Amino acid sequence: MKYSQRAKEIFGQEIQELQRLSETINGDFDAVVEAVLACKGKLVLTGIGKTGIIAHKIASSLASTGTPAVFVNAAEAMHGDLGIIASEDIVMLVSNSGATTEILNVLAPIRRIGCRMIAMTGNPQSPLAKDCDLVLSVHVDHEACPLGLAPTSSTTATLLMGDALMVCLMEQRQFKAENFSLYHPGGALGRQLLGKVRHRMSSRVPRVGIDATFKQVVNEVTDKHMGTTFVYDADKPVGIITDGDIRRAIRRFDDLNAIRAADIMSPNYKRVPQDALLTDALELLDKYNITTLAVTSQKDDDIIGILSIHHIIDFVN
Repeated sequence: MKYSQRAKEIFGQEIQELQRLSETINGDFDAVVEAVLACKGKLVLTGIGKTGIIAHKIASSLASTGTPAVFVNAAEAMHGDLGIIASEDIVMLVSNSGATTEILNVLAPIRRIGCRMIAMTGNPQSPLAKDCDLVLSVHVDHEACPLGLAPTSSTTATLLMGDALMVCLMEQRQFKAENFSLYHPGGALGRQLLGKVRHRMSSRVPRVGIDATFKQVVNEVTDKHMGTTFVYDADKPVGIITDGDIRRAIRRFDDLNAIRAADIMSPNYKRVPQDALLTDALELLDKYNITTLAVTSQKDDDIIGILSIHHIIDFVN
């Protein structure tokens, strides 16, 4: 058997388990979301082993999307790390079997602290589940491992349940791109989200007068390397001419020397405030299928710069 074929079978097995799990999600999930939203403290996730790794990832995802969350290794919790937990917190204990010794050992101390406890477990009838206030079942019938021993389908199910929880909480908190950028200042994604239009715009605004000749228009578009120029009547911007407008004019007019900027400009042009996020500018470019935007000041509609799609691409790459 080809390895690729076997890989497809494994994918199929795990997808089947996930589909089966999705059909069991009910009001228990609603109760968990509402409990976390109402929590005055933080959400503390704990686990051990491979499931603990998944719990750590869930905590990281939650923390970066507006839900205060931390991970505490269950074994370390019994040696001092319980000190991070306060009575107003909620503790989510993640264990596939629901019978792991290290997990069960922390139940009584957490209860004494006074926290509410949520079990995320593959066994809703386990000792863990029975001792918690709320239960999220991540039960799967079969692991993809041929021996049924290595966590495969079960860890995937746990990860996906964490993702579902994260997304629902994000939506309820109305978490926006600018919020996301606050917690992700590093890397290309952070640069993209944190970047403001004014950080990437060119202040060399191509411009011609409304009575400019066709040659003057072409020269301005070429010299500024923006593929466009704005048209001004005195000191007021009244339109835009793109390289597409120039090509259409060549086909449309017999006498190019007779053309003036007013003859080929478009009176409407898209603009973006200088303090808008680059993601907002990108949405505008995509929505209107254009490559450049006029950048305006916050106080008025004066054009203070120009932003092209290439400024954004160069910034995030």
